[in-house]
Amino acid sequence: MGQISNLTIISSLSSKTKESSLSLQGDNMKCSLLLIVICCSLLALPCSGEGSFPEQEKDPNFWLSWAQRTLNNALNLQHLNQNIAKNLILFLGDGMGVPTVTAARILKGQLNGQPGEETVMEMDKFPYVALSKTYNTDSQVADSAGTATAFLCGVKANAGTVGVSANAVRAQCNTTFGNEVTSILRWAKDEGKSVGIVTTTRIMHATPSAAYAHSVNRDWYSDNEMPAEALEAGCKDIARQLFENIPNIDVMMGGGRKYMFPKNTPDVEYPDNGSHNGTRNDGRHLVQEWLDKTQSKKGHYVWNKRQLLSLNPLNVDYLLGLFEPSDLMFELERDRETEPSLTEMVEVAIKILRKNPNGYFLLVEGGRIDHGHHGSLAQLALHDAVEMDRAIGRADLMTSVYDTLTVVTADHSHVFTFGGYTWRGNSIFGLAPEFSDVDQKPYTAITYGNGPGYRLVDGARENITNVDYESAIYQAQSAVPLKSETHGGEDVPVFAKGPLAHLLHGVHEQNYIPHVMAYAACIGINKGHCPHDGSIFDNAERPVLSSIIALLAVVRFLC
Repeated sequence: MGQISNLTIISSLSSKTKESSLSLQGDNMKCSLLLIVICCSLLALPCSGEGSFPEQEKDPNFWLSWAQRTLNNALNLQHLNQNIAKNLILFLGDGMGVPTVTAARILKGQLNGQPGEETVMEMDKFPYVALSKTYNTDSQVADSAGTATAFLCGVKANAGTVGVSANAVRAQCNTTFGNEVTSILRWAKDEGKSVGIVTTTRIMHATPSAAYAHSVNRDWYSDNEMPAEALEAGCKDIARQLFENIPNIDVMMGGGRKYMFPKNTPDVEYPDNGSHNGTRNDGRHLVQEWLDKTQSKKGHYVWNKRQLLSLNPLNVDYLLGLFEPSDLMFELERDRETEPSLTEMVEVAIKILRKNPNGYFLLVEGGRIDHGHHGSLAQLALHDAVEMDRAIGRADLMTSVYDTLTVVTADHSHVFTFGGYTWRGNSIFGLAPEFSDVDQKPYTAITYGNGPGYRLVDGARENITNVDYESAIYQAQSAVPLKSETHGGEDVPVFAKGPLAHLLHGVHEQNYIPHVMAYAACIGINKGHCPHDGSIFDNAERPVLSSIIALLAVVRFLC
């Protein structure tokens, strides 16, 4: 992973405005009022404390019409989509709790020159929304491994473990055997569907690994990270399980190159950086082993954007893309010439997977949202969330709600929040409009409950007057000092559209999610309701359906 670059986002305040706004200290009321007037005039904001907003919003008919349109759309939802889902797509925003969704929505709008609050995310357009209870069997506040086991395998599990039930004990190898649980990716593959994994983390990280691995320790990426006793007891590292447990995963894209190569093998992209060298002690070259098995079956290995986008999906049946030695870059620091975006990876994946007449299952993870939050780096986290929303939009253009169930959710939240009575259109990374009434210092709207942003200067909270709080590497202030900010324990959203999406409603245990998806697709244990002839509609409706499918096929071919 490359070094975080010192990017900055242009503030809605000029530097002179910031200095004027932040100098409002002391008891001289007249001076303060004068500076407020100057600040307001520079910002072109009314001095009543209200932010600027579109003129049309002053007309009550604007809101009445908007509400009526929304009502009509809701009334149409009374006609439930009870088709069988040919395709399944699960988008997972790692650490994307409700506050992150809201802040990303505002950021997305502001990147497009709008105030931001009124913006509609792609996931916002999904007609059905639920809440998911994220706790692990042994943890009130969850980790990503136990939660991934829940939303992929349909079974709640202990923190730190993937693909095993709660009978397995973290880091105790001998508790693995007999406690393995399979995932919806495996259920789909067993029914003849194509399957794929796309992630911005290393592909053996917690979320993707639960789709194929059974490990009592989420950190056993290669045999180098495993204790000798675990290897002697027969436990396998996660990278090895990627290729051995479900041998024919059709599409695999993410990071994690170094865990595939023999120890000290120089990385193809960073040959002079020893930290990116291969890690495997067993001497195995897992990429080459995969190529030996798949090249005759239209298998391709790529490690950069140019190679990926030069592929003709019609000539690719199996794809392995490893674009970094470890995790992929944050979206804000990504080299757009060498590393593909999440959106680009998703597009290629769907083009390959949709060739299967039986359909497909695709897991897509925006995994670095979580990493940004852990560092109290809100800009990095939110820009990755916006990029995942773009990927959701791209998938929407390539699929149909008639035969594709798409679910967007998170594994857990973070202790991330924003507030402070900010004005409409205030930069999501900007300051609250008033100083603290306790220490008389400015503060940003975004804060964390704990994390590395906690700083004391002379025994008091840091004064950020002269700090570049709009920098991409600014660590937002936190209430409790920690080296790494923690997950949050609240419920997370679930957005759903497509066949039987209405089954995701209300508040549910997290492990309910894959059961709904499997039921909709007639895979796994949920087959009793499925017609034997594979039909979706009654006979009278089949001619219409055939015409629609034919038309969609022509449009897809032309596009």
